[in-house]
Order: sequence, then C-alpha cells, then structure tokens
Amino acid sequence: MSPPRLAIAGVHKRFGPTLALAGVDLQLQAGEIHALIGENGAGKSTLLRVLGGIHAPDAGTMALDGAAFAPHDPAAARAAGIAVIHQELALAPHLSIAANLCLGREPRRGPFVDGAAEARYARAALARVGRAELPPDRRLSTLSPADRQLVEIARALAMDARVLVLDEPTSSLASADVAPLLQRLRELAAGGTTIVYVSHVFEELFAIAGRYTVLRDGASVATGSMAAATPTTLLQAMVGRPIENLYPRRPSQPGEVVLELDGLGGERLPRAASLQLRRGEVLGLAGLVGAGRTELLRAVFGLDAVRTGTVRVLGIDGAQSPRERWAQRVGLLSEDRKGEGLLLARSLSMNTLLPSFPSLATAGLLHPRAVDAASAPWLQRLGVRCRSPRQAAGELSGGNQQKVALARLFAADCCVLLLDEPTRGIDVGAKTEIYAAIDQRVRGEGKAALLVSSYLPELLGLCDRIAVVRDGIVQPARPVAELDQPTLLAAMSGLPAA
Repeated sequence: MSPPRLAIAGVHKRFGPTLALAGVDLQLQAGEIHALIGENGAGKSTLLRVLGGIHAPDAGTMALDGAAFAPHDPAAARAAGIAVIHQELALAPHLSIAANLCLGREPRRGPFVDGAAEARYARAALARVGRAELPPDRRLSTLSPADRQLVEIARALAMDARVLVLDEPTSSLASADVAPLLQRLRELAAGGTTIVYVSHVFEELFAIAGRYTVLRDGASVATGSMAAATPTTLLQAMVGRPIENLYPRRPSQPGEVVLELDGLGGERLPRAASLQLRRGEVLGLAGLVGAGRTELLRAVFGLDAVRTGTVRVLGIDGAQSPRERWAQRVGLLSEDRKGEGLLLARSLSMNTLLPSFPSLATAGLLHPRAVDAASAPWLQRLGVRCRSPRQAAGELSGGNQQKVALARLFAADCCVLLLDEPTRGIDVGAKTEIYAAIDQRVRGEGKAALLVSSYLPELLGLCDRIAVVRDGIVQPARPVAELDQPTLLAAMSGLPAA
C-alpha cells in the first residue's frame, strides 16, 4: 500500500476539564472515501476543527503527503490542501455563484473585479463537480440545497484541496438529491481526491465509503473495511455495548380511535386529509419534501389554519389553538428543534415542564427546586446526558436536545404524539434510545403517535401502519408488513409499484 496521504497519530485535545480528543489515530489513502463514524459527543466535530485549523492539538502528530501538518488557522489548512465543509455551509446566498466561488480571491482588472475572468473561473470550478451548465451569474439563493452543496465543494476543489472533509453533507437534501451527490463524490475520489465522509446515515456510508474509523469518547476505537462491517457491528463500536434490536417493537393490540381527521384542508396543504390513529399504534407518514406532511401535523396541532374538514380527539371536535390541543393532551415535536422546539437559553427543567407550570405553581409562584425535582425523572427516563436540570438546553448535543423536547410531551402526559422528524440529525446511539422511548410510551403505556420521517428504514422499523402523503393528499394507510422501501418510494413519487 502506498504511504498515507493524511496520517494522524495520538491526537489529544482538552478544553478545560473536558478531554475532547483522547488519542485519535487515522490514516487516509489518496483517492479513498473514508467514513468517520461516532455518536454526538464522540469527538468528530473537534477532530474536524483540528484538521481545519480552528483548534491546535495538545498532543499527537499529523502529516500530509509525508510532510508535517500543523495549520495555525483555517486559511493555513486550506493552503495546505485540507478543505472542511461543515454542515452549515459557508456561502453568501445574496451573491452570485461566481462571486461565491471567487470570494476573497477575486480576479481584478485594475481596481475593479474582472467579471469575465470570474465567470471563466466559475465555469471551470463547476465543471469539476459536474454542474458546468449552471450560469455563473445566478444568485446562490435560487439554487437547490444539493447544488449549494456542490458549489461549496467546487470552491474547495478550485483551491487545490487534496483532502475533502464533508460533515453531514446530505442532512438538508431531499432523498432524490442524495444519489447524484454520492456519484459526484465517487468521481472526485477516482480522480485522486481523498474524502472524509461524516454521516449518521448508515445506508450512505455503506454506499460510498471503502473504509471506516469509529470514534468513541474522543478516541478511535475501530477501523476497517466497510465491506466487512455491518450496521450492528458499527453501532456496537459506537456505543460500546451490544445492540440487540435497533427498532424495538413490543406486542400491542391497537385500541380505540384517539385522533380522527376527516377531509382536513389547510391554507395550501394538506388537501382533504383523512385518517384514523388508534391507541397503542405508531402511524407513519411517508412523502417527498413538500408533500404536506409537516403542514398536516401543524394543522392538527392548531399552528396552521384549518380551512376545511375536522379534527377529532377522542371523538371531540372544536379545538383550534395549540393551547386547546395541549388541554386535549395532544403534543407536537417540531422538526425544527432549535427554532421552534426548545428555548435554548433556558434550563432543561423549564423546557421539560413548560406546559405543566400551572399545576406546579403554589399561590401563582414557581419554586425552582420543585421544578428541578419534577423534571429530573423525565430527563433520566429519556437518558438525557446533562450536568443538572438547570443546565441550558443549548449546551447539549443535538441528540440530547431532541430527548428533552420529547420529554416535554411525556411529562405533559400527551395521549397523541405528533412527531415530526424525531431523529433528524442525531447519531444512531441516540436514535435507538428515542425509538425505545416511543415504543414504551405508545405500545407499553397505551398512547398513540403520528410520525413523520424522511428516513424510510425508520418508518418501516418503528411504525405499525404507514400512509403516503403526496401533493397534500393522504393515501389510505397500509400495515407495515405489506410495505418495503421500493413500494413506498413508488407511491411517494406517484409511480406504479415495481
């Protein structure tokens, strides 16, 4: 085997009392796609910041193509040939594609930007990612998320990046955009670019990566060939314990109807949506981005206006606002946990018990110790990793934040759980805990869940029935035993089943 393009040995990094990296070893060959895997908090983000020149390691060595590599800032890392593309893209949406590609190194003719040279540079850069047909003068904000991702990659390649580090590159993409992006990355690797691929989506890792490295508690604990690995072996390496069942499903017999929609129509979506959700079942909603799944949940909860039809909870109609839905014990878990789901600057106890404050008040006053004591069992039950109930929600990892948002629904004793992308952007270890919590709450304790997910294995693994939503219309729900991924994809796209 040829000498490694990038060699990392014994890298440590400490932030005060926290040891973020505790001995990372990683070797990457030229032209390989290497999966970097680990739970939230395992050290992946810190390692990426070290590679990108944001943090300097406290110990250990790094070498790039046989030469010592120790960038003192991101510009030095880029100049050396390392490009880290973070989940939140560093682009200027109000500028053109060409301006974004040339930002900071604009070609000039005298004191002015040379627009013709900028356009030529942009076309050459876009051609390297297979998007030469994009007009260089097109405003970036008009592009799809997939094309914005490719513009960011094109910018890195135009700066002669030899190692491309991608952090969750498909997290904001529609399902149809994932395969073309993966194909572009394969072509780049075939041309000699080394790619580090960070993702929580195992299907993508097995589809694109040749080798993997698993981080746990800041250290590299496993490495090997993806061809010789399985999702179970990777998951066990991530969490450090045996995993018997990713999707738990205890026996349950669906009971009475707790939520019934009859011809529900919103401002634009959904359109004439009808379904029945029964006690003790998880009913999944599958659909493409923009099909109306989120709009349906928001209309049910009262966040969006209902123009036609009815929503009945335990046979009762008439509630229209979120406050009234809470009173009916209907709770919504938003897909936007940072923007809508949590008060990030507030404590975990406040986030967990906010709907329950009236019942906790004494003479109109809330006592912090009482709130902390009441929230602690719910945080413990969901396995939230925190210092105390008074810690700010914004200080937690994404997976733990999601558990806090779910704990609020449990603490309010919601009988109907409206779950919108409950595991988006969190690691597999946290997903297994959330799956188990949903299963216990629904099938073990007789609640019901209406679950939206863009991840089809999650729907097939967790749900009892699945209904496809297309163009705002809900198709009849079918038992999960009758469905598979190709059947769902065909129905979501309006194509005949294979």
